Amino acid sequence: MIDWLSWKWFTLSQLRQFSWESPYYLYGIPALLLLFGLRSLLQNRSKQRLGVAFSRGKLKPSLITSLRHLPGICLVIGMTLILMALARPQIVREQTENISEGIDVILALDISSSMNETDLKPNRLAAAKRVAQLFVRSRPDDRMGLVIFAGEAFSLCPLTTDHDLLNSYLTDLDDSMIKTSGTAIGSALAVCINRMRESASKSKVVILLSDGDNTAGNLDPIIVARLAKAFNIRIYTIAVGRPEIPRLGALASAVTIDEGILTTIAGIGGGTFFRATDARRLQTVFREIDRLEKAPVKTKTYKDIKDYYRVYLYWAIVFLLLILLLKSTIFGNILED
Repeated sequence: MIDWLSWKWFTLSQLRQFSWESPYYLYGIPALLLLFGLRSLLQNRSKQRLGVAFSRGKLKPSLITSLRHLPGICLVIGMTLILMALARPQIVREQTENISEGIDVILALDISSSMNETDLKPNRLAAAKRVAQLFVRSRPDDRMGLVIFAGEAFSLCPLTTDHDLLNSYLTDLDDSMIKTSGTAIGSALAVCINRMRESASKSKVVILLSDGDNTAGNLDPIIVARLAKAFNIRIYTIAVGRPEIPRLGALASAVTIDEGILTTIAGIGGGTFFRATDARRLQTVFREIDRLEKAPVKTKTYKDIKDYYRVYLYWAIVFLLLILLLKSTIFGNILED
């Protein structure tokens, strides 16, 4: 039950807290005062006055005669309170909640020995790890996992929202975790698909980062990419490092980057191929992927609305009852002029 008898409901600080559902009723208050002012002015000019004698000066005539205005004042206050009640004073507490469905993302990182090349400082693998950790931190609403590959592929971290755990795995990565040499891109994609195929997420993404050609494994990356498309998995590929151009008469570099296969995989998987020739460019690539793979955010607004019109309605009833009481006393007849 609202403590309506408190005078706090008429303080300026309390009135400022209100939101008025129908504020146009408040414009009637100055109009009401104007009407009653005109009514009093016209009555005072046309009404006959009754002189009343008071004995021994116990009560001053000016005080007694001023009390005859009490019924009219109570009527003005009562009608003002009714207008305030009609304006529906409310206190609204609003809470906004942003809901993101999130995306399932698996990072497939090449940890073969060639990732120790130093064209990205301090080396390719260290640069990739650092940028991948920043990418993970920037997507708190997504489930993320980690697949590592060289001559074989393994799932190091399943899809999880525990990004601290994922980043700890990234920190501990090194090229000694897989002994088999080579670059098994097809096998890495297959492991990613196996992790994601039963996911209920509407958006599933694989980010494959490698610096070499598909030289190991018994799975064709093109066939695996088509399988990923069947499971609605989008594939982004990143070629890391500067390709070495063999000089005339020299043997071709053992570290080659087959941009054709990485480009084809990304095209089949509905993603994009990126080239990262230095650490800054690699960071830009991850930012671009972050921009492209934004989950829609739904905003829900909750409003807690409390009405306080009853407070002013109860006070209005009090003043209207007071008018009836005053009409039955001296203020309503003998002193009326």
